[in-house]
Amino acid sequence: MQTETILYIIIAGIIALSLALFQYLYKSKQKGSLYKVLAFLRFLTLFLILLLLINPKFESVSFYNEKPNLVIAVDNTQSISYLNQAENTSKIIEYLAVNDSLKERFNVEIYAFGKNLRTLDSLNFSEKQSNLSNVFKQLSEIYNTSISPTVIITDGNQTYGADYQLTSSSYKQPIYPVILGDTITYSDLKIEQLNVNRYAYLKNRFPVEVIAVYSGNEAVNTELKISQGTTVVHSERLRFDNSNTSRVVTITLPANSVGVNSFRAELTALENERNTANNIKNFAVEVIDQKTHVAIISDVLHPDLGALKKSIESNEQRSVSLLTPAEFMNNSTAFQMAILYQPNSSFRLVFEELDRLNMNRFLVVGTITDWQFLNSIQSYYQQEETGQTEEFQPELNLNFSGFIIDDLDFSEFPPLQTEFGKTQINVPVQIILNKTINGIQINEPLLAIIETNTKKEAFLNGEGIWRWRSQHFLNTKSFDAFDNVIGKLVQYLSSNQTRSRLSLNYESFYNGNDDVTLKAQYFNKNFEFDSNASLTIRITNDETKSSREFPFVLKNNNYQVDLSSLEPGDYEFTVSVTNENMSRSGKLKILDYNVEQQFLNADVTKLNALATQTNGNAYFINHTSQLVKNLVLDNRYVTVQKSTKNIVPLIDWKYLLILIAMSLTCEWFIRKYNGLI
Repeated sequence: MQTETILYIIIAGIIALSLALFQYLYKSKQKGSLYKVLAFLRFLTLFLILLLLINPKFESVSFYNEKPNLVIAVDNTQSISYLNQAENTSKIIEYLAVNDSLKERFNVEIYAFGKNLRTLDSLNFSEKQSNLSNVFKQLSEIYNTSISPTVIITDGNQTYGADYQLTSSSYKQPIYPVILGDTITYSDLKIEQLNVNRYAYLKNRFPVEVIAVYSGNEAVNTELKISQGTTVVHSERLRFDNSNTSRVVTITLPANSVGVNSFRAELTALENERNTANNIKNFAVEVIDQKTHVAIISDVLHPDLGALKKSIESNEQRSVSLLTPAEFMNNSTAFQMAILYQPNSSFRLVFEELDRLNMNRFLVVGTITDWQFLNSIQSYYQQEETGQTEEFQPELNLNFSGFIIDDLDFSEFPPLQTEFGKTQINVPVQIILNKTINGIQINEPLLAIIETNTKKEAFLNGEGIWRWRSQHFLNTKSFDAFDNVIGKLVQYLSSNQTRSRLSLNYESFYNGNDDVTLKAQYFNKNFEFDSNASLTIRITNDETKSSREFPFVLKNNNYQVDLSSLEPGDYEFTVSVTNENMSRSGKLKILDYNVEQQFLNADVTKLNALATQTNGNAYFINHTSQLVKNLVLDNRYVTVQKSTKNIVPLIDWKYLLILIAMSLTCEWFIRKYNGLI
C-alpha cells in the first residue's frame, strides 16, 4: 500500500473520530457509557464510509507448485493393426497412464491422432489417414509456453499433410518417438504413386503415370497390368534390382464411354512377398462428352483476369479464353458463357451479341468501369457516378439459396475497390456477398446473381479478386476451396436449367481414404432456405443390393451427411424430404484403396531424426521402461514453484457494506430505545 494512501486513512480516522466526539461527548455534555458507545458506532460508520471513498488496494501473494506436462500422442490409424501392433500399443498406453513415477513427476495428458488430434477416450485403430504434421501444429498451440516433453507412439508413416519432420521444427518441446512395427527389410514391390486426371473427354485419350518401387537386393521381374473390369487394357514387363529400384511408366488409355470408368493397376506379386496390398491401386476417370468454354472479355490488363482464369480452369471440364471485345465478336458462338471485365463503350456490340445468343454473363466492375455506358446499356442496376473510389469488404449472406457456398471467412478477405456511391438494384436479386465498411453492412450487394425466365447473370461490384485467391492460399495453403466457389458460380451460369427446391452437391467418385460427404439444400416454395426440414438419404450397394438410410445434419446454410463408413463399391442413392413429395437421385462410386495398408515397416530413420532435432530420444516399444526412467531422471523436467499476486480494491469487499449497515442500525436502535430520537 502506498504511503499516500496510508496518510489518507489516518486523516480519515481523525476526521471520523473528531465528528463522533463532537456530536456525542462535546456537544451533548454527557459522559456516560451510553454516549461513549454511540460515539464509537458513529466513528465506525464515518470511518468506514471515508475508507470506501479512499478505496485502498490490498495485495495478496499465493504460492503453488506447477509440474511439467507429459504429452502422449498415440497413432490410432489402421496401419497399427495392419502391422500387428494394436495390442502392444494398447498395453503401452495403459502402462504409461497408470505409472506412479510419471504421475508424481508430470501432469500426464494423452491424445490419439489420425487425420486430426483428439483427447484419448478409446483406441480402435480404425482411422484411415495419419497426419503427424497436424499433431505438432495443434500441440504447439496448446503447450507453447509450458514445459511439455512429448511422447509420440507411432510407426512414423504419414499419409496426409505436410512433412512432419519440417513441421516439428516449430514445436518447442523435446519429442520421444516410440517406434511401432517391424524394422526388418523384406523384398517388396509397391505402386508408390499413380497420377491420373480426374476428368477426360469422350473419344480422347488420357495419360496415366505409374511409379513402381522395389525394396530388396535380388534382381526380380514382374508385370504391370492395368485392367478395366475383366479386360486388360495395358500390360508390360518390368525388371528391378538393388541399383534399379524404381520405374516410372507413362501410358495413355482411351475414353470410350461416358460416365465414371474404373481401372485397376497391379504389379504381379513376388514369391513369398509379405505385403501384396500395396501392389494394387484402383483409380477412376470421369468421362464427359462436352466442355464448358468461357470467354473473359476485357480491353485492359489486370491481375484479376489471371486469377479468374486459374480458378475456372482448375476444373478440367472448363477452358478459358482471354479476349478483347473485337476478338469475342469474331467467335462468339464458341462459348457457353462470358465474363465481362470492367466494360466500357467498346463493349456495346458484345452486349447486343450476348442478348442475341441469350448467353449468360458475369459482370465484374471496378475503378475503371465506364458507368455512364453501363447504366445506359442495361436496366438491372444503376450506379451513382461520383468519380471517386471506395473500398468494400465482403460478408457472406447465409440465406443465399442459389447454390451451396462454403464460408471461406470472407469477412477477413482484403477489400475490393469500386465506384463510390449508391448502387440501385431494379430487379429481384439473390445476394451472395454483402458490402461492408469497417464491419458495418450497408445493405448493398457486392456479389449477387439475377435470374429471369430466359437467362442468368452474376454481378461483382469490385476489382481486386486476385487478392482474395492469394489470401485464401495464405490461410489454408491451398487454392481449392476458393476455386470451388468460383467453379460453382460458373457452373450455375453455364446452364439455363431452372432451379430445383432440392439441390445436391457431391462427387461422382471418391478415393477409399477420402471423406465421403454429400451436401444438400432445401428451399420452401418461395425459394427461401428451409432450416427446419428433415432430409434423409437411402443408399443402395449395386452389387449386394443392401440398403442403408442416413439422416442429414444441418450445418450453416446446408445439410450434410457423412458416408465415410460405406465399403468400397458402386452405389445408387435417393435423397428425400420428410412429409414432402420431393426427392433427388444419383450415383457415386467409392474406390477400394487403403493407404494405411501400403507400409511394411516403421519409418525408423525419420523418427530417429525427429528425436535428434528436438533434443529427445527414440525408443522401440520393448524399451518403454527405459523411456520412463529417462523422463523421470531428466533434470530439464522439474516442478517449478510459481506465485500469483492479486490486487483487490476495498470496495470489492462486500462485508464492509454489511458492517456499515449494522453500525447504523445499532446506533438507531440504541437512540430509539433511550428516547434520544
